Amino acid sequence: MKRIHLHIDNDTSLDEVFEVTPERIKAALKKFPGLSKRLRITLEDDGNRLDEHLRSAEVLFGWNFDRRNLAERAPRLRWIHAPGAGINHFLPFDWLPPHVVFTNNRGVHGARAHEYAIMAILMLNNRVPEMVTHQRAGRWQQTFNSGIEGKTLLLIGVGSVGSGIAKWAKRFGMKVIGVRRTGKPRAHVDEMHTPDRLHRLLPRADFVAIATPATSQTRQMLGEAELALLKKGAGLLNYSRAALVDYDALRKRLEKGELSAILDVFDPEPLPQTSPLWRTPNLIITPHCSSDDTERYTPKTLELVFRQMERFMAGKRLANVVDPRLEY
Repeated sequence: MKRIHLHIDNDTSLDEVFEVTPERIKAALKKFPGLSKRLRITLEDDGNRLDEHLRSAEVLFGWNFDRRNLAERAPRLRWIHAPGAGINHFLPFDWLPPHVVFTNNRGVHGARAHEYAIMAILMLNNRVPEMVTHQRAGRWQQTFNSGIEGKTLLLIGVGSVGSGIAKWAKRFGMKVIGVRRTGKPRAHVDEMHTPDRLHRLLPRADFVAIATPATSQTRQMLGEAELALLKKGAGLLNYSRAALVDYDALRKRLEKGELSAILDVFDPEPLPQTSPLWRTPNLIITPHCSSDDTERYTPKTLELVFRQMERFMAGKRLANVVDPRLEY
């Protein structure tokens, strides 16, 4: 039986959390005993020998590979997997050959993302960003607040991460309002709306959590006008991508003490030392590390790929397929 060639291209500019190693491959394959004899796996770093491997690869696993003339360089390629959920750096998809399926890591972040988000919302409710601002200034200023039960969380994006955040929020007795492209109901969301209703929803929110993909349609979804609609004392969490929020406009409201925020995503990354965000009051920065489990992220990624590989070999439709038209 001819083996399917899976080529894995590591990006060493990323943390070792994301590194695929022979040991991790071997451990993951133990859960899929039928695959070992049906796969030929090659592993390189940073595009090393990429063209050589692409000549025979049917499946490519990679995050930052050379995408030029891919149809010519990879005549046998049928599937590409990106080991992350946010794939906006691949846009536009004019480079993707029409016969190649593109999938992402949606769902792998799961539990860690939900834990981080609910931690952040609890921190915002307890005014921790303000306390940190006072601490840095050596200023004793008590910041009292009420409990979180009954307060309103506006979720922008209610996919795999957003729906998990909603579930946690309901455990704390919160009212959850969701915004998603389709407007279709989801469990644990009290009200679901489409993006055109956003301006009416923002004034109602005690907290806003952003977990929607970054696309050409969602860019600057929270611009100056939208941020101005948030009531004084509201808290903002951006888990998704920096492009969705006007950080300059946000910074102005933070400096006035009108809002508080926790941000995990920036543009560019790493955030330059010269960025005024480092010195912005009422803000906590987490350097894009909110949901990548040090022990489980890459093992879970490989398990996802190998589950998908079983479907691929059986001629079944893959999960997590990215729609180039929707850009996610």
